[in-house]
Amino acid sequence: MNQKFIASLIVVLVTFSMLLAACQPAPAAAPEEPVQPAAEEITLRWRTRPDNQAEIDVYSSVSAELDGAMEGVTLVYEPGGSETSSYQDVLKTEIGAGTAPDVFWIPGTDIADFATRGLIMDLKSMADKTDGFKTTDFYSGPMYHMTFNPTTGKTGEALWGLPRDVSTFVLYLNLDLIAEAGADDPRELAKAGKWDWDAFLDVSKKVSELGSDVYGYGANAWWGPYGVWINSAGGGFFNADRTACALDTPEAIEGLTFERKLYVEEKVAVPYGEDSEPPFLAGKVGMFQNGRWATPGTRANANFTWDVVELPMGPEGMGNWLFWGAYVVNAKTQHPEEAWKLVQMLTTAETQGKISALGTNIPSRVSQAALDSFLTFTPPDNNQAFLNGIAEASNPTAEGPLWAGSWPNYDSIMGPMISKVLNGEMTIDEYKQSICVEANKAFTQ
Repeated sequence: MNQKFIASLIVVLVTFSMLLAACQPAPAAAPEEPVQPAAEEITLRWRTRPDNQAEIDVYSSVSAELDGAMEGVTLVYEPGGSETSSYQDVLKTEIGAGTAPDVFWIPGTDIADFATRGLIMDLKSMADKTDGFKTTDFYSGPMYHMTFNPTTGKTGEALWGLPRDVSTFVLYLNLDLIAEAGADDPRELAKAGKWDWDAFLDVSKKVSELGSDVYGYGANAWWGPYGVWINSAGGGFFNADRTACALDTPEAIEGLTFERKLYVEEKVAVPYGEDSEPPFLAGKVGMFQNGRWATPGTRANANFTWDVVELPMGPEGMGNWLFWGAYVVNAKTQHPEEAWKLVQMLTTAETQGKISALGTNIPSRVSQAALDSFLTFTPPDNNQAFLNGIAEASNPTAEGPLWAGSWPNYDSIMGPMISKVLNGEMTIDEYKQSICVEANKAFTQ
C-alpha cells in the first residue's frame, strides 16, 4: 500500500471522526448551586415611659449596645408618655390598630389589665425552654403578679414579662435652701431617728418662709405620692385581699388629713397638680418627693448642692412603696421569640447594672452584690436612703395590679377625688362619705 493512499485514508478517518463528534449531544452542564436568599433583617421596636430627657438618653444608649449584640435584629427605641395614664391608653389603642411596639414597659399596676384584655403575651412556654432562666432571680413581690393565672387564680402558672426595675420614694433635698432657712438637715435627723412627720413639717415651713415662690415640699399628682401618707398612717388603698376599697378607714383618713395640711392649711407645698420637678431643679423647692428615676435629671440639671433622704416616719412607719414595672411583649408581635430574647437582654444583671450606674433605677434582680454596687452610683451620696426604703424592715407596700377589678377604673375615681381634697375643693368629711361608694364600682361584681 503506497504512502499516498495511506495519507488519504488518514484524512478520511479524521474527518469522519470529527463529523461523528459533532453529531453527539453536548454534555449536560453541571447544575448551579441555588442562590440562598439573604436572611431578612428583623426590626424590633421597644418603648419605655421616661421621666425626662436624661432618662431617654440612658435607654437610647442601652438600645444601641444591645442592637450590636442581637444578630439579624435591629432595635428601635421609642420614648413615650409621662406620669399619666395616657401612656397606657396610647399603647392599648396602638395594639388594637397593629402599630404598637413589639416590647414595651408598663407599670406593675397595669399588668392585670393588659393581661386579661389579651394585649400582652404569656411567655411561659418559651421561658420553660430557656436554659438557666429562673423566676426566683427577681423580687418575689413583682413575680407573684407576673406569674399569676387569672383563669385559675393561682400564681406560678404564667409569665407576663420580666421586671425592669424596683424603686422606692425618697425626698430629693436642696441642701442650699434648707441651710439658708436655718432648718435641720433631714439626713442628720434620719440618722438620729428623729425624722418624722413633725420634723418634716418643721423643715417645710422654714424653707417656705424664704419667699412666696419658694416651697418646702413638692410632689406630682398621681397615686404614688399621696399613697405614701395613707400608708404611713397604717392605711391603704384596698382591703387585705385587694377586693374592695379601704380609702375611708380611720388610718387612711389620718394620712390624707396630714397631707391636706401641707397643701391647704400650711401652704408649704407646690400647688397640687403642678409639676414639682421644674421648680425643684430651678432651686425653688426644698424637698421633692420622687423615685430613683428622677436621679438622672437631677444630676444633669441641678445647680445647687443636693442629696436624698428617706421618707419621714408616720404613725405606722415610713409608708413607702416598692415600685416596679415590667417589660412585656405585644400579643400581636410578629417576632415572639426575638421579643422574648430582648426582654431577657433588657433584664440581665449586666444591663441592669449599666442602667443603675447611670442613675435610673435599682436592679430588679435579687442580689446583695447588685445592691452593694448600687451604693457606689453617685451622686446622690446617700444612696442608702433608697435601700432603707426597700428593706424588709421598712415593710414597703408593693405596687400591684387588681386581678379582682380594674385598676385604671379605680385610679380614675380615686385620683380626681383626692385632688379635690388637696386643692381644698372638697372637705375630708365629704370625701370620706363618698370615696368608697364610688371606688368599689371598679371591682368585678
